[in-house]
Amino acid sequence: MKNKGPVVTAAGSVISLVLGILYAWSVIKVAIEDSVKAGTGFNWDLSSLNDPYSLAVLAFAFTMIVSGKIQDKIGPKVTSYVGIILITGGILLTASSDSYTAWLLGYGLMSGAGIGFAYAAVTPAAVKWFPDNKTGLITGIVVSGFGLASVYIAPMYTYLIGRYGISYTMVIFSVLFFVVSSIATLFLQNPSDEYMKNLKAGNEGPVKKTAAADAEPGKMLKSSKFYILWFTYFIGAGAGLMVISFISEMAKKGLGSSSFLAVAILAIGNAGGRLMAGWLSDKIGRTKTLLILFTFQAILMFVSIPVTGSSSPGIFILLFLATFIGFNYGSNLSLFPSLAKDYWGIKNFGINYGILFTSWGLGGFVLSRVSQMVKASTGSLQYSFLIAGSLLVIAVIVLFLLHQKEKKANV
Repeated sequence: MKNKGPVVTAAGSVISLVLGILYAWSVIKVAIEDSVKAGTGFNWDLSSLNDPYSLAVLAFAFTMIVSGKIQDKIGPKVTSYVGIILITGGILLTASSDSYTAWLLGYGLMSGAGIGFAYAAVTPAAVKWFPDNKTGLITGIVVSGFGLASVYIAPMYTYLIGRYGISYTMVIFSVLFFVVSSIATLFLQNPSDEYMKNLKAGNEGPVKKTAAADAEPGKMLKSSKFYILWFTYFIGAGAGLMVISFISEMAKKGLGSSSFLAVAILAIGNAGGRLMAGWLSDKIGRTKTLLILFTFQAILMFVSIPVTGSSSPGIFILLFLATFIGFNYGSNLSLFPSLAKDYWGIKNFGINYGILFTSWGLGGFVLSRVSQMVKASTGSLQYSFLIAGSLLVIAVIVLFLLHQKEKKANV
């Protein structure tokens, strides 16, 4: 069977790129908040502004369990098309109403679940075409599109909302999304069992043996490594998603009406982190890479406390923080799926990573919801960064212990 890995990887990257509506939320939220304060259209409680985003994150994560299993059994095409239909329908529902309930259902449940289906189709389909020592790099390439999406979505939404309003903007995006993602899905394909057997035997290049055998979900859930990864993923993803949910608001002090630039800069960092961390982890190891990046992310969170408390933070420091918080957050999205494949194999990778991915959803849901509540009650973002930084310190300690244990096992 001809190696279609590069084509499948490219198609997966395109789909990831158009799935990035999730990361445009901070721009959409600002427009909704302006409407609430002006008394035009949206009539929401300010403390609930993050709810559609938080619910989308949660729906995305838990749908990955079902969609991952479907991908393993049926293949990526059907899985992706289910996601496309759900996302398109959800976005059109939000376009038809400014109701809080409609946005919870459309943006939160439907679009979130749709992203879970489409996202579950792209990474497993791509990595199955390549040897183990390319897992980090290929995963990084595929998921970098998702992180990079805000580079075009943030300015596009800012322009369209300013010109046409929220409803027409959602309609325009739904049409563009449907067309592009439907075409890209045609090129998704899993390799044959024979091809994968030859790949394991080394016919496609040097294979780094990391998974002793393909593990069923039940066996994975009995492993202590699963719970360590779940806990640290919860913190790493939650801290990043918390910042993503209000980065545009945070940047308004220094950038004014150009605050969408911070969203775009964060997205570039997000995509770069996925690529760089994936490549680096293939070279020096996954847990060592995680340990370095979690430490860096904790430092950035504490640095952000005085910056967000300043009445006129410098543009340079804001863009620096946006870039590297995005970079460190993005690294999670290539490192954790790579670790899942390393520890528990490729056969059940879809469902195994789907179960692990629930930590991403719960982390994003809990920390973005808590940060919005704290901000609504205190009027400050400083406490959110303090909470996230403290949790990251705990995660660093846990990852250090895991890394030391793996070093001893490899001696």
